[in-house]
Amino acid sequence: MGLFSKLKKTQRDIAKEEIVEVPWHVLSELKQLDEIAEQSKTIPVAIFKHSTTCGISKMVLRNFEREYALTDEQMKLYFLDLKANRNVSDEVGYKFQVIHESPQLLVIKNGIAVAHASHHNIQAGELQKFI
Repeated sequence: MGLFSKLKKTQRDIAKEEIVEVPWHVLSELKQLDEIAEQSKTIPVAIFKHSTTCGISKMVLRNFEREYALTDEQMKLYFLDLKANRNVSDEVGYKFQVIHESPQLLVIKNGIAVAHASHHNIQAGELQKFI
């Protein structure tokens, strides 16, 4: 029976098995920004700013998730839905001195932004160098 169940798998079933969950932490409150700055003193932190209504942002997010290979112990990864949390998105720019773009990825170490990228320049593989 086990052999026949494997033969019945669709390409979608196979793709679902290959998906590795990205260890997202939701960023939705202003107070989290101070926590992130403090946390970044012991572990690098990345913030992914995503626009849920933008096709480019959706494509970049999908590619990022496919490529992301770090664990939660190597880097804390935060997801910011900037449409639902515009005030948090604005404060990210002020606190970490980065001009807003969307989609955008920021890397925070020792309380400051040490790198940022937007649109198609966002590459999950580049995060390895901040570990």
